[in-house]
Amino acid sequence: MHPLVERLRGTLLPAVVTPIDSDGVVAYDALSAYAVSLTKHAVGGVAVWAHTGRGLYLSPGDRAKVLETWRSATDVPIVAGVGVPKSSAAETLEQAADATVEMARAAAAGGADAVMVYPLAALGELPDGHAQAVALHERVAAESGLPLVGFYLHGEAGGYPYSPSLIRDLLSLDAMLGVKTATLDRAIGCQDAIWAGRGSGKLLITGEDRMYGPSFMWGADTALVGIASAQVELSSAVLRAWTAGDHAAFLTASDRLDRFAAATFYAPIEGYVQRMLWAAEWEGLVPAAAAHDPYGPGLPLGERELVVRCLEQLHGQ
Repeated sequence: MHPLVERLRGTLLPAVVTPIDSDGVVAYDALSAYAVSLTKHAVGGVAVWAHTGRGLYLSPGDRAKVLETWRSATDVPIVAGVGVPKSSAAETLEQAADATVEMARAAAAGGADAVMVYPLAALGELPDGHAQAVALHERVAAESGLPLVGFYLHGEAGGYPYSPSLIRDLLSLDAMLGVKTATLDRAIGCQDAIWAGRGSGKLLITGEDRMYGPSFMWGADTALVGIASAQVELSSAVLRAWTAGDHAAFLTASDRLDRFAAATFYAPIEGYVQRMLWAAEWEGLVPAAAAHDPYGPGLPLGERELVVRCLEQLHGQ
């Protein structure tokens, strides 16, 4: 078993935002300050290049510099999301796999401790997609030299539903640390995925911002979530209470976290990145000038007011 499994078990890994200005330029001074501030909290690690950080949209140069900035700011483990960049010209599955492997190699070269493999949605439509998915993870591990986190992503953000048998086969790989489940609102799929990992000894990672508390009740033991990019304490309080067996505190913390999730994770779901940036701005983690998501849908200012009002109410209690 890889030593990162026990190091990360029971911890929170924020899927961090990338501060970007109104011209679409990564604000590296703001990123440096954000990295220092965020890792002052009790986090087990951070996830860069994930969906929240717009990793697949960034240029190779920006991805490298984002990773370098985090590596310089902290000694906690860094998990880098790897997949097919939006700028890629990949048209075939083989080219998509090559692009994923190339991104994983870049993560290793930049000092990442592990990679999280974005699912190739097309594999879900193939008769041998299960075998090809396992082979992709084996190749990423072999060619990057890094341990892996599987990524069961299903919803508006892409991906496809990983069957319990696929999850078990992924977790049987020596290089696999665990599988993150991010099904958005598919409670049965989330539960089945977590249950499939029971007895594997690997990490059962929740990525469920809207089913955060329930996912622990179903067996998740670690969290890698975008909601923690702006609200570490709200997220970690739920995990702490569950781990301690303090069910009264767990209920209270889950209610608070879910109120914030309800104000940030709703249609259009892609808007959650901008809502997290607004929340990070309100918390003083990111300056207003760097709280822009150029890749998501345009959102009315009324949505920002909803996020702020929710945070004011939560912090006023």
